[in-house]
Amino acid sequence: MSEKSASVHWEGAGKAGQGQVSTETGALQKYPYGFASRFGDDRKGTNPEEILGAAHAACFTMAVSFACDKAGFATRTLDTTARVRLAKDGDGFKIDRIALTLEATVPGMEDKQFQQIAEEAKRNCPLSKALAAVPEITLQAMLKN
Repeated sequence: MSEKSASVHWEGAGKAGQGQVSTETGALQKYPYGFASRFGDDRKGTNPEEILGAAHAACFTMAVSFACDKAGFATRTLDTTARVRLAKDGDGFKIDRIALTLEATVPGMEDKQFQQIAEEAKRNCPLSKALAAVPEITLQAMLKN
């Protein structure tokens, strides 16, 4: 088993408040976030949705690589983007869609097998399983061989 941690420190109320995100590894160390970086155009901070997207893209990509290896194909490159949509939901918000886009170079692999591997990774990577409550998770997978 593996257990990782992240922490947040927040000061202030609501829209005026500011937070800092830190991770156990130090990859994020007191990284700022707040209302403007989540709902506005402040590009100096992060937000929960992009952190979630990064985690999902990383998990999915690793799952694809492992599955390709298991099938006997070494991945040369895998580039994944995850677009996480935060939508209004009554008085609050919800994540209603995650769109994964994968561009891959896997020498010798046929597209049909690649598509099967990518779809299986989308369904079965740990983050996809954890995000099962998201109504729509899409995948566009392109093999660039």
